Amino acid sequence: MSLSIGIVGLPNVGKSTLFNALTNKAVAAENFPFCTIDPSVGVVAVPDERLARLSEFSHSAKTIPAAVEFVDIAGLVKGASEGEGLGNQFLANIRETDAIAQVVRLFEDSDIIHVSGRVEPLDDIEVINLELVLADLDTVNKRIGNLERDVKRGDKTAVKEHEVCTKLRLVLEAGKLARTVPLNEEEHKIAKQLNLLTTKPILYVLNRKSMGENVGKGDAEGRYERLTHFFESQGAKWVEVDAGIESELKDLAQDDKMTFRREFGALDDGINALIRAGYELLDLITYFTTGPEETRAWTIKRNSTAPIAGTAIHTDFRDKFIRAEVIAWDKLLEAGSYGLAREKGWVRTEGKEYIVKDGDVIEFKI
Repeated sequence: MSLSIGIVGLPNVGKSTLFNALTNKAVAAENFPFCTIDPSVGVVAVPDERLARLSEFSHSAKTIPAAVEFVDIAGLVKGASEGEGLGNQFLANIRETDAIAQVVRLFEDSDIIHVSGRVEPLDDIEVINLELVLADLDTVNKRIGNLERDVKRGDKTAVKEHEVCTKLRLVLEAGKLARTVPLNEEEHKIAKQLNLLTTKPILYVLNRKSMGENVGKGDAEGRYERLTHFFESQGAKWVEVDAGIESELKDLAQDDKMTFRREFGALDDGINALIRAGYELLDLITYFTTGPEETRAWTIKRNSTAPIAGTAIHTDFRDKFIRAEVIAWDKLLEAGSYGLAREKGWVRTEGKEYIVKDGDVIEFKI
């Protein structure tokens, strides 16, 4: 399953630095045939301790993680929706992604000039989101114009789509994201066909410096408090990361990394937190297959049935599905072997209606 997250941001917020740090988590291309050879695309491993433990349990020759694709998208400037800067390229590239990682600058640095002259994180978010909203408003208005003739002659499909587009236009004209529009299942399917930018889930990546000044709690101007209040009011997800430190550490050995982390006061690997958050943002879960040849993490959408989950491996697992043998990863390790797990009744036989759970170890029968 190829799923991508576009990294966006204003100039000089650390967007490319973050991407460079992410590429250190890149996976072997031969294991992921969907990988594209493009310097602006990084396919990165999803950190998962369970995978290593299962691989050790099975004495596997190969260990293959789940992966998420990150795309370094051209920087955005005010007016992008009208073609300013690389606006058209920016909007076209982000339209191809499944989600958005919006990099927001928290650090103060007189050597790196902020595009607006001062660090105001919430203003940066409003600039980017407004450009996305304006681009979507243009898309919706064009679609409404194209529907007018069919609506006038009473085409029921056109009338319904026109109603959905009108709902979207009202919200976009108010400067709000399209994903805030309450839609039923049928309306959601119609809206999805428009491929609007602001229907994509957004993860805000707060780029701070471990050693240096940052917009933070207790900020005299209340910038951080306004920022977090915005996130909470929107139900938005966010992570904090020091992109500069992570980029510097990416080529060091693990022991050296920990030494430098202690020195810089950056003990948490913010990149791992970002990757996990991106995975969750896309509403993905992981199941495993394990054996002497290979232990592998497979990516699927949450609430997938067993046959649909099987398509991550091969379409035959859906079309020729008979049953699946399932055990939770931790119960398999606790048992010590498949044989003992079966004796304890922990290996279950599941049919076509089974909803795969995060952490399941599955053997498909076809």
